[in-house]
Amino acid sequence: MELLEKLTILSDAAKYDAACTSSGVRRGYQEGYIGNTSSSLAGCCHTFSADGRCVTLLKVLLTNRCVYDCKYCVNRRSNDTKRAAFTPEELAELTIGFYRRNYIEGLFLSSGVLRSPDYTTELMIQALRILRETYRFNGYIHAKAIPGTAPELVERLGFLADRLSVNIELPSETGLKTLAPDKTKDAILAPMRQIQTRTAQGKEELVKYRHAPKFAPAGQSTQMIVGATQDSDLHILRLTQGLYDRYRLKRVFYSAYVPVVENTLLPSKDTKPPLLREHRLYQADWLLRFYGFRAEELLDDQTPDFNPLVDPKCSWALAHLDFFPVEVNTADYETLLRIPGVGVVSAKRILVSRRAGRLQVDDLRKLGVVMKRAQYFLTCRGRMAEGLRFTPESLLHNLIAAERAALPGSGMEQLSLFGT
Repeated sequence: MELLEKLTILSDAAKYDAACTSSGVRRGYQEGYIGNTSSSLAGCCHTFSADGRCVTLLKVLLTNRCVYDCKYCVNRRSNDTKRAAFTPEELAELTIGFYRRNYIEGLFLSSGVLRSPDYTTELMIQALRILRETYRFNGYIHAKAIPGTAPELVERLGFLADRLSVNIELPSETGLKTLAPDKTKDAILAPMRQIQTRTAQGKEELVKYRHAPKFAPAGQSTQMIVGATQDSDLHILRLTQGLYDRYRLKRVFYSAYVPVVENTLLPSKDTKPPLLREHRLYQADWLLRFYGFRAEELLDDQTPDFNPLVDPKCSWALAHLDFFPVEVNTADYETLLRIPGVGVVSAKRILVSRRAGRLQVDDLRKLGVVMKRAQYFLTCRGRMAEGLRFTPESLLHNLIAAERAALPGSGMEQLSLFGT
């Protein structure tokens, strides 16, 4: 099989993997090496660096051959699909060739399970070793750690990659047993725990020895499929909170289930992917990581799923009207972050600006506050926006209208995560 044909097959097979971000690591030019991590061909995907730049990665599988038969996966062993596999030499040569032509800035490598997790990981290690040692590639590499891999192999992989990720796949152990019987919860969590522990040890070693080798310096992430099982948003968010707390993950990615296979245990092929639900979970995830919210604040057993009509912060605010209005001239940073329409950046600007004098309502828009949402929940010098009229009953209607107006002609589709 020609290399280009392999690339076409294996890049297409990797398109359902959403955990593809290069944030969290900086490595500048080093003499004798090629590439760094600070800086619409098949296999190329776009992602964002820590400083907000859009960069391009080669996103491929080592192979789409797999001994597992996960019901939701297009690469499962029982699916009739064309198979291919790179040799470690081919993958390394392809990556460095793309880099030298300025097509990419790094590599995102995953794989089906060929023979066994250990055998597959050894091939991935061999490919990355060729890149790092033979080609002296100093750019960004994100590699998938396969559940069930021996700890010593995970460690070797971590010293070659900048970020590792272990896909948790499904939000519940019941769903895992039903749809992915070859995988277990313990097999998935074991490498997560190892990566978290080894990363912490590596940071301690760097304090003592400046040139100590770095283990997965960009940390770890994971991905879970949304909509393939009946798990509620509350269950998913509690799991997310636990992963951040226990394993210090950099990101949890959510992937709306795309019905690529026909199975009575899964939604039919006529079912549309729950993209709006995926978006609401990303917005809630943002609240957990940057706004000081906890999963139990956003949802509860009486309301286990997000309202698709408004974003999670607005939903929380509507349920806690006694918390508002907030006086922006006196509120602390954590309280400002609770106001819908006030983000991390605008909250910091408010704190800085009010040192020079008390803020007026008209000043807030200049500071980046989204007043179409925020105006209902704040005061300046004890006064709300002039001419503002609403009742608790009309507030939800006004927020829905504001969200629709943000994307004219697109109905209730996605809003920016950064305007939460």
